[in-house]
Amino acid sequence: MSEQTWQEFRGSKRRGGRRRAVQAAVAVAVGVMTMGVLAPPAAFAASRPDTVQQGLDTLVRADGVPAALASVKGLEGRTRTYTAGVGDLATGAKVPVDGQVRIGSNTKTFTAVVVLQLVGEGKIGLDAFVDTYLPGLVRGEGIDGRHITVRQLLQHTSGLPNYSEYLGDDIRHYEPGELLDIAFQHKADFDPGKGWKYSNTNYVLAGLIVQKVTGRPIAEEIDQRIIKHLGLRHTYFPAPGDATIREPHPKGYYQESAGAPLRDVTEMDHSWAWAAGQMISTDSDLNRFFGALLAGRLLQPAQLAQMRTTVPAEYLGSGARYGLGLVSRPLSCGGVYWGHGGSIPGYETRGGATDKGRAANIAVTVQATDKEVMKRAERVVDTALCR
Repeated sequence: MSEQTWQEFRGSKRRGGRRRAVQAAVAVAVGVMTMGVLAPPAAFAASRPDTVQQGLDTLVRADGVPAALASVKGLEGRTRTYTAGVGDLATGAKVPVDGQVRIGSNTKTFTAVVVLQLVGEGKIGLDAFVDTYLPGLVRGEGIDGRHITVRQLLQHTSGLPNYSEYLGDDIRHYEPGELLDIAFQHKADFDPGKGWKYSNTNYVLAGLIVQKVTGRPIAEEIDQRIIKHLGLRHTYFPAPGDATIREPHPKGYYQESAGAPLRDVTEMDHSWAWAAGQMISTDSDLNRFFGALLAGRLLQPAQLAQMRTTVPAEYLGSGARYGLGLVSRPLSCGGVYWGHGGSIPGYETRGGATDKGRAANIAVTVQATDKEVMKRAERVVDTALCR
């Protein structure tokens, strides 16, 4: 994404490449759509407007996102869902309530949970070196899997270059090994443990370690260990080559720059994100996931404590700290909330849960070119969690 607080999938060095790639993928089949066709906000599930609804309406009316969706779970357990904008700019269709969206790097938390479950089972060592599981695979200039630990992968302290900064114009299916080949053509950003920098490469390796240890695809492990366990009925890891979104969903759009036309990029093969960002879910399922995680329903206490042990990650926003696939962010009313967030062509998601049991997630249907837009989305999350 372009210079956003969560720059999971588009570093500044690859702006042109990914943008050209998205344009190439959609220009032939998709007509150009402009912000002028936006309709008034759709009706929402609550009986009257509140601060969350007002926040979503502002994102549509003032910031120009095609649609915004939210789900908020209060301390009493009640869930309220919201929508604003339109779900399809071409037809003016309503936004599906709690519709499915691509959740981008929220996928990292799912991957990290599986790794930490395997740590608890004694099958992976958190401070074991990557070469223990993937011997000889991680090599390059300043790159050596004999000196990078599993913990450093999950916490982005490995120094490994981010392959997604170097993806070119070729929109196609990618195998994990191809993504690593791209990454390892570039030198390390720093020595392992000597810094912090967000890199999708870390989570491709984490996914491969899971597969090596279990003998099963990472998608199956996530499905069995998390999705089915928690009853996340609207969450899944797309099968290879599946470019669709299964259930009712708002369409996702791509915008080259502020004021540029919007293009429909809903159906794309996002295998380039894989264990770092390929999953699909809903706001309500994400609330259930993060709430269950913090409540200890997915990890043993020792592993959950490790996951919540953080390092500064100001790159993600003021006061943000990164654990093992989990981000803490300060709340205006005191304390923090825990989540991740995600960006992928077509969709941005923000949110998380508190230790007290509140949860809120918001999705918008365009990768915002203005970083202030997602800051305002994050303020809506703060409002929902503090009220």
